[in-house]
Amino acid sequence: MPHLTLEYSANLAGFRDMSELCGRLAECLASVREDDKPVYPVGGIRVRAIRCEVYSIADGESVTDAFLHAELKIGAGRSEAVKKRTGDALFEVIKAHFSEHFSKDGLALSLEISEFSEAGTWKHNNLHARLKAKHAQE
Repeated sequence: MPHLTLEYSANLAGFRDMSELCGRLAECLASVREDDKPVYPVGGIRVRAIRCEVYSIADGESVTDAFLHAELKIGAGRSEAVKKRTGDALFEVIKAHFSEHFSKDGLALSLEISEFSEAGTWKHNNLHARLKAKHAQE
């Protein structure tokens, strides 16, 4: 697992392709390594974007002001260095994706990482086995 949820103001939807951003962020998560091993199993990566139709930003005076908040949820146990490296990499992808918009209009970008206990989650996932079998055939 990592699950990354993007919440964004509806006025960003026409500016940049959110599907493209989700794909880049998934690739970014898959590329994080520690001791030359992936930190996050590909079968557990989820990136989703939720468009917020109702919102208020800052003083509410500019209809072009926009936001994107990313929340990454990961299982407990990863080092602070790995969490920082992950956050830095994800945030660079997000900032690059919106750099043109940032230079022209009001834009608030944010990212947070939260950990949860395995005791508080339930999972039923056959993706890991499928990916393992796929890579064994290559």
